[in-house]
Amino acid sequence: MIRQAPKAENLIWDIILYMDMRVEKLHCFFIGILGGYLKIPNEGLATVRCTKVVRNVNLEKLRHNYLFPEIEARELEHLNKYPDANIIRLGIGDTTEPIPDIITSNMAEYARGLSTRKGYKGYGAEQGNKDLRKAIAESFYKDLGVKDAEVFVSDGAQCDISRLQLLLGSSVSVAVQDPNFPAYMDTSVIIGQAGDFLDDTLKYKNIEYMTCGPQNNFFPDLSTTSRTDIIFFCSPNNPTGHAASREQLTQLVDFARKNGSIIVYDSAYSVYITDDSPRSIYEIPGSRECAIEISSFSKIAGFTGVRLGWTVVPDELYYANKVPVINDFDRIVCTCFNGASRIVQAGGLACLSPDGFKAVMAVVDYYMENAKILVDTFTSLGLVVYGGVNAPYVWVHFPGSRSWDMFSEILKKTHIITVPGSGFGPGGEGFIRVAAFGRREHILEASARLTSVHLL
Repeated sequence: MIRQAPKAENLIWDIILYMDMRVEKLHCFFIGILGGYLKIPNEGLATVRCTKVVRNVNLEKLRHNYLFPEIEARELEHLNKYPDANIIRLGIGDTTEPIPDIITSNMAEYARGLSTRKGYKGYGAEQGNKDLRKAIAESFYKDLGVKDAEVFVSDGAQCDISRLQLLLGSSVSVAVQDPNFPAYMDTSVIIGQAGDFLDDTLKYKNIEYMTCGPQNNFFPDLSTTSRTDIIFFCSPNNPTGHAASREQLTQLVDFARKNGSIIVYDSAYSVYITDDSPRSIYEIPGSRECAIEISSFSKIAGFTGVRLGWTVVPDELYYANKVPVINDFDRIVCTCFNGASRIVQAGGLACLSPDGFKAVMAVVDYYMENAKILVDTFTSLGLVVYGGVNAPYVWVHFPGSRSWDMFSEILKKTHIITVPGSGFGPGGEGFIRVAAFGRREHILEASARLTSVHLL
């Protein structure tokens, strides 16, 4: 159903956003007619000229919009209907607490130095500041055999996912956890690994979906999992919040080595682990021969808008033709990236100083206390809740309900933004994800609102 657009000029985009149809169906001629008919004050739209360039066929295979802009659009629609609503945003996993002063002061000092002859520097190494690479290796991979030269500093883990896809190419076969962070799937579609979308299964034809739900302790049954070239795996998992155990990751590494596969391991939430679950894939023997690890300062230090991450490519990881993978990744980085901001890297170094790391971990503890409040709230409502122990995400089950329906009901009754589990893949149907990133007063207010309404 098409909602009434608040402004006529937004109608075309509302049609694209809210109807389950492909953008390519709106041919240039059709857009021109609509533009002229609605008298859209967008100069030239009614007489739009198309090039002869054919659209990338893989982009045509993407389903709907990217998840988080879709949520944003629905939030705007809700605000149009309830303009006085006090929205509490527990959906998109964006940090809310200020970056500790010890870190921002270091960035500010470095930035001021750029205005001096002595302090100014231009391009840096594409792979990152040597001191920062060393600090990352020592801080997160101590005694795990990770060398400074194997650490590639970047502008964030999500950007590195795309660079890794460029490295891997379109001909590899791919497996993903189901549910999974959308970037793995969408980049697989864009680069041409996924094949056609199958409406009957809600899955892409060429992707191996590894079901990870409560029924199997959020870890795939590898005895029934087909061999693929690449295995995307996230722990602690986004969205379920599950941190894989040492036994589970040992099974995964053994499976990859047996099949000659490469694991792309996302450890962006490793600092949130509170038990003895591995914080890196490299804690598992044999993993240096089969795994690449990506991570980020976004959720460690509140760098979501500052942008800093890293990827580890071991020099023991080889292609089938005995070429080291690290050589090709280095070439990809040098070709597609001019290096992370020097100012931001100065902030990264401050994060990994003794006092800086203590400060950022205090913020991590704050978010985990938020998670406990949310877990207790949903549990008090009689709901089965997962996550919130080793990750800042709470995974709530609404049996018999559809995820988008629960998203809409919670938003309507409480003005709280969550994320529908089905947005992370068919395995997320019936769940919602709630992020613990928020100010304490907002978390407590959300708890009060949730306990005051009937959701089931």
